[in-house]
Amino acid sequence: MDLLVPLQLPPYPFKITDQNGQLILFDPIRKKNIVITPEEWVRQHFVQYLINQKKYPKTLIKLEGGHKLNGMAKRSDIVVYNPAGEKILLVECKAPSVSIDQKVFDQIARYNMVHKVKVIAVTNGLQHYYCLIDFEAVNYKFIEELPTYAQM
Repeated sequence: MDLLVPLQLPPYPFKITDQNGQLILFDPIRKKNIVITPEEWVRQHFVQYLINQKKYPKTLIKLEGGHKLNGMAKRSDIVVYNPAGEKILLVECKAPSVSIDQKVFDQIARYNMVHKVKVIAVTNGLQHYYCLIDFEAVNYKFIEELPTYAQM
């Protein structure tokens, strides 16, 4: 099936069920069943990567959190907090068929005008880009590897 394409992320043994022709998986962060779309497939894998490989605490990860941008309601795919409640990581997920281009970076940059997070990530499950944001110097730099939770 095209929906469950292999990604450039570690595989995770999701419990997937078919409900009336829709594939569903249990989201351990939102604690509910979620319909699998190509973007959701990437989001779920990236969350597991954050938890299992990068050791981010599950309790400090929020999925599809709402925020307002220029008066319009928007949703951030993944926001990670530190124990003090400060945002430390913003992740934008796209479907594997969506190429990571300037429009995607513009989107996360707009979202980050609200969040003001120092580390951002963009992924379509096949390609991943990580940036450190320097708000004082008003610039950013790409980094090879996403920092672990301990490094944040």
